[in-house]
Amino acid sequence: MSNTPKEQNSIPTSKVQRSSRFVKTGIKVGGNYIKHYSKKLFNPDMDRSELNEDNAADIYESLSELKGSALKVAQMLSMDKNLLPQAYVDKFSQSQYNAPPLSGPLIVQTFKKYFGKTPEQIYDKFNLRSTNAASIGQVHEAELKGKKLAVKIQYPGVGDSISSDLKLVKPFAFRLLGMSEKELDVYMREVEERLLEETDYELEIRRSVEFSNACANLDNVVFPTYYPELSSKRIITMSWLEGIHLKEFLATNPSQELRNTIGQALWDFYNFQQHELRAVHADPHPGNFMITPDGKLGVIDFGCIKEMPDDFYSPFFSLTSTNLLDNKEETIKAFRLLEMIHPDDTPQQVEFYYGMYKQMISLFAMPYIDASFDFGETKFFDELYGFGEKISKMPEFKQARGVKHFIYVNRTNFGLYNILHELKAKVKTDTFKPHVTEQFA
Repeated sequence: MSNTPKEQNSIPTSKVQRSSRFVKTGIKVGGNYIKHYSKKLFNPDMDRSELNEDNAADIYESLSELKGSALKVAQMLSMDKNLLPQAYVDKFSQSQYNAPPLSGPLIVQTFKKYFGKTPEQIYDKFNLRSTNAASIGQVHEAELKGKKLAVKIQYPGVGDSISSDLKLVKPFAFRLLGMSEKELDVYMREVEERLLEETDYELEIRRSVEFSNACANLDNVVFPTYYPELSSKRIITMSWLEGIHLKEFLATNPSQELRNTIGQALWDFYNFQQHELRAVHADPHPGNFMITPDGKLGVIDFGCIKEMPDDFYSPFFSLTSTNLLDNKEETIKAFRLLEMIHPDDTPQQVEFYYGMYKQMISLFAMPYIDASFDFGETKFFDELYGFGEKISKMPEFKQARGVKHFIYVNRTNFGLYNILHELKAKVKTDTFKPHVTEQFA
């Protein structure tokens, strides 16, 4: 049996079509709850794992058909290991690699709309079957003047349906995440802003050229060449980068030395951007990277970039990278600037949040303390996830805390840590240091 996902001939693009798909899914999920509670009458000890699996399968099926922002949110949640039950993480993480691809006629239609030509009239060769399909677009192999190309095509309607999709995702997110209304709104607004950028392929082309040039001198990091003249608002053409994804790479049982090389390249790629460019590739899921045949890290997607303003960057990285945490007064000032402590908090609340956040940041900053860090150490990750799980159950953390920039910066750094953990890489962590101060007046 082949595991290739079945092709999709159409995507629900209108608001009515998309919302009715969500309603149908809601009814299915409701049915799963009824089934679960009926079984529980006869078996009181039954846990929720079957219910989670049924719900995850139904929600994923719906999201993968709708694609776009709905599927992207699922993908993001699957990377945040503390937020969801395991069944959802397993199912949603599929969206990083293999959403159902679009059929040939839909591809041709997209080309005609943006270039007034079919793919065959633009390239010498064009494979109508996609090589992989993710949440916002899919990639096709092409050839022009003897050069092998990768052509990324955005799904129809994705860019136009972000706001309405996120409104439809909200009740599911609300139920799954247990966030407060205010916290969920902050989360959804920031996600919407990034997704609007991510569906603008003209912006992505500009950023891809800009960032790959800025990072060109990093050791063991390679990028495709981009072709703006063969790209448009919904289509991107770049050179084909040979390589395999992380999962396949790890299956080849690479040497520790090679794992360290790839891990170091990842660390340098992220920390150079954070500290020298103050803007970072904020989508660190394994599908965005390849390991090339000569053992380098290939970066193939610059769709999601998070810029870090000074009023976030300085207090945040001062906390992780200096002795600031030893100075209680200055630490509380930084926490206030980052809205982790609120102006109307009581003295008891200030004390409580100061203690919890200090512990959290001390844990997060552990890789920065010495000149190198072994990400293969499970003890560090057990502590990190254990602490995350503990605070996710605490009523004090149900209300929104922290400026919106945390959403993507945390996602980026925890995503990076996770990949380095999977690689079991030992890396030098002092290669690109934050530009910070130890005082906040």
